[in-house]
Amino acid sequence: MIFFASLQRSLRQQWQQSAWFRRICLLCAFSLGALLIIVPALSQPVTLKLLMTSPDVPPWNKVMVKAFEEQNPGIRLQIVEGPNQTNLIEDLYTSAFLLGDSPYDLINMDVIWTPKFAGAGWLLDLTDKFSEQDLAVFSTADVDGGKYKDRLYRLPVRSDAGVLYYRKDLLAKAGLEPPKTFEDLVKSSKAIQQQGAARWGYIWQGQQYEGSAAMFVEVLQGFGGFWVNPETLDVGLDRPEAIQAVKFLRSTVDQGISPPGVTNYIEEDTRQIFQSGQAVFLRSWPYVWTLANADKSPIKGKIGIMPLLGTPGHPGGSCLGGWGLGIAKTSKHPKEALTAIRFLTSADAQKSFIQEAGYVPSRKALFNDPDIVGRYSHYPELLNVVNKAVLRPPVAQYAQASDILQRYLSASLTQQRSPEEAMKAAADETRRLLQAGKVNAA
Repeated sequence: MIFFASLQRSLRQQWQQSAWFRRICLLCAFSLGALLIIVPALSQPVTLKLLMTSPDVPPWNKVMVKAFEEQNPGIRLQIVEGPNQTNLIEDLYTSAFLLGDSPYDLINMDVIWTPKFAGAGWLLDLTDKFSEQDLAVFSTADVDGGKYKDRLYRLPVRSDAGVLYYRKDLLAKAGLEPPKTFEDLVKSSKAIQQQGAARWGYIWQGQQYEGSAAMFVEVLQGFGGFWVNPETLDVGLDRPEAIQAVKFLRSTVDQGISPPGVTNYIEEDTRQIFQSGQAVFLRSWPYVWTLANADKSPIKGKIGIMPLLGTPGHPGGSCLGGWGLGIAKTSKHPKEALTAIRFLTSADAQKSFIQEAGYVPSRKALFNDPDIVGRYSHYPELLNVVNKAVLRPPVAQYAQASDILQRYLSASLTQQRSPEEAMKAAADETRRLLQAGKVNAA
């Protein structure tokens, strides 16, 4: 006690007599206070936010988020649950970016959003963050779907691609092989319809919405045509190949191969008709497989899958879909966001995610992984589909270009305009759109 009393008197005396001593004491007190504030803050985990559709949230939280946070205790992954419709998710992301300081660090993107978001300057350029070796494990189309003007902005988490489903049992009974061209599809459809084994031959999505644009890009590819060349911005909608593609679709209705109502169908309309056993062929997406092979499905075990068809000299292609991750340019945690992307696109994370949710892999090796194939036997065939995937035009004005195509394609399919007239109008309007984009960019 005597010692502490003496020390106290000495310090008080130093404080009163020495300005230097007082400055040192104040500096130490200030430094200690700062440390008491900063150290706890530094120890707090970083939180990364991303927005996604409501149905995707449960498998993400159960598999991806849990595994990531276990291996990265200093980073939290917060999934913001949005509406079911993907277009509303796109609108929410767009609104957040336009406000100037998006609350989202990671951006969960449909493949067709990449050029819009990158072109607007909303995403970090990831080109130098991933080597060619890093990207080689993914399908080429999925990697290309994450690029804009040859720069990488998105890494694929899961893929998707248009699929041609066919009734193996009906073709076998009729002594027919799976079709290789659109002409084969028409002939097989007519033969089986004439036998009374199916009411319809070919079902596809013809309503005026994004699904019809995805469907049409496949038919266009099969006839050797193109929509927009992203390198030159040439428009091919009024070329002979595009006219032939529209005429083919119209002919399936005119010949009774497709039902008259097909021009107003979306995915679920077509799936229900096919799954009820009324059609030989269906153009749709991989999700149909699980539903069509459910225990109570009339066509369980009776279907096959293949890429979309073409014409002689022009192999068909399946429209690429799927989702991937980018990083918002406004993110305050780009380093942590990059760590998250590397983990969430890794083989182990993607494998667990696929086994839980049944999505299509973007990593090529997983299509033949024994554990995955044991649960989803059709995945090796899906790899052939994804390998033949084609992109919708990766241009910044894609949403507007798609709206133009949808309107004029619908007008032609419903016979409000001739194929020639409709496609010329679509091409002219698309050219004006792209030219205006050039002027604004300049």
